[in-house]
Amino acid sequence: MTGSDSCPCGSGAGFEACCGPFLAGADIPKTAETLMRSRYVAYVRENIPYLKETLWPKHQARFDAAGTARWAAENHWTGLRVLETAKGGPEDREGTVLFEARFLSGGSLGTHREKSRFRKKSGRWYYFEALAE
Repeated sequence: MTGSDSCPCGSGAGFEACCGPFLAGADIPKTAETLMRSRYVAYVRENIPYLKETLWPKHQARFDAAGTARWAAENHWTGLRVLETAKGGPEDREGTVLFEARFLSGGSLGTHREKSRFRKKSGRWYYFEALAE
């Protein structure tokens, strides 16, 4: 993937103009949805350190880097669809994003559907937890 390629998050922008700066540590997402999209791209690109650093700080000690890396590598990520967002804007402190991430695993197409809760701390968004729909 080159910088001019479309970003895997589905925004339609090029990777370097979209999630690339977040994964490189050059910028931080300004909204919960942008963070969720960049975390999807981290799975696509197997950027496990980014997934850990964007996890709520108190949850980072329990982060299973090896298991996450295995899951990211074993799946071919085929697309992301954001279904709903609630709050999570630049001025908010919390927000939720309902999404579907499609993947191919072992010859079968699968969908990971999740309503994610995000929280902001010291001006930075973090993934907090999955919620029941």
